[in-house]
Amino acid sequence: MPDAPLHRRRPGPDDDALMDLWHAIVLGAVEGVTEFLPISSTGHLTILESAFGYRVDDPDITAFTAIIQVGAVLATLLYLRADIKRILAAFFRGVARSEHRRDLDFKFAIAVLLGSIPIGIVGLLFKDEIETTLRSLWFVGSALILWSFVMLFADMNAKQDRHERDVTWKDTLIIGVTQCLALIPGVSRSGATMSAGLLRGLDRVTVTRLSFFLSIPALSAAGVLQAVTEFDNISNGVGWGPTLVATAVSFVVAWFAVSWLLRYIARHSYAIFIVYRVALGALILLLVSTGVLSAT
Repeated sequence: MPDAPLHRRRPGPDDDALMDLWHAIVLGAVEGVTEFLPISSTGHLTILESAFGYRVDDPDITAFTAIIQVGAVLATLLYLRADIKRILAAFFRGVARSEHRRDLDFKFAIAVLLGSIPIGIVGLLFKDEIETTLRSLWFVGSALILWSFVMLFADMNAKQDRHERDVTWKDTLIIGVTQCLALIPGVSRSGATMSAGLLRGLDRVTVTRLSFFLSIPALSAAGVLQAVTEFDNISNGVGWGPTLVATAVSFVVAWFAVSWLLRYIARHSYAIFIVYRVALGALILLLVSTGVLSAT
């Protein structure tokens, strides 16, 4: 299938054909809804960007995808502000005085920091592959399906006999290493962290909240890095106006998504997300194989 009808050329600096505003609004809303659900926000954005006619491996599109996640991070910071303030206070007390290092909040802060390191290292080492090869919808569809079986196994074998006060640095390090798999669009960062947490015996609400905390340094760093290094590509490509609009929309929508997810997970398993992932993955592979969607 020829590329011309499906892919928009990237606009030049004197061209007013930037990303359509309604595309930015839709993509921002999808980011806000999917970022903390175990269904892969990057996978959904990649699918929609391809359907809207953008080349998903163009530098401006990959940067746009990372930057608008900052909106969801800001929503998390606002929603968990009381917890974050308490944990940060405990961290600085522990740094200043050794007797405070036995505080559970200090230990939790250290655990989150350790758990955030692996994805930063792997993300930098494999940045080119993540932004090009792995953006293919073949990878997205396959990852949606394959990781669903991991989630199913974790969900069925979850003991859930450990809670937030029981989280250790070893837990977050293992979860943080698993989080690296989310650099493959379709796996899902929250899906990876939640599955690893369940297999460590943590309850669903704890692993969901832990996933929120681990998202803050990972997504913030990725968004800031892309904003700085791809500033010109954004300016000459999708445009900063649509990028900021999408980020703002993701912030608003993510606020409600976080609140809903915590209430839902307290009473339900991940079954609905697993079924959805498999169905979506199968549909994407079908559409790509028949030429309805381009893989890139």
